[in-house]
Order: sequence, then structure tokens, then C-alpha cells
Amino acid sequence: MYFTDRGLEELAERRGGEAITLEWLAERLRDFLDLYPEFEVAVERFATWLARLEDDPEV
Repeated sequence: MYFTDRGLEELAERRGGEAITLEWLAERLRDFLDLYPEFEVAVERFATWLARLEDDPEV
């Protein structure tokens, strides 16, 4: 596991059994950006990637 995966592992362990909506996720990402605006580019790229995931035949 990469060092950067630690947060993802914790998320899966703590919240993995929960069902969420994409609307809820978008709100949490907005909250995160309010606290950490320096991550805006990365979060926007991630959100765009998620939104277009089914449109990309290579994924």
C-alpha cells in the first residue's frame, strides 16, 4: 500500500458499509474545498473524472 492510500483505506474501513448519494459526496467535496481551497484543481479534476467515467472507453 502506498502512503497516499492510508486515507482511502481508513475511509473504506470506517464508512465502507454506508450508502451515499453523489449529491452527498459533492456537498462533502464543497465543504472540503471551503476548508482547503488549495486543493481545488485536484478536486475539480476528480469530480470531472467521476462525472465522465462511463464516457471513457479506456476505463
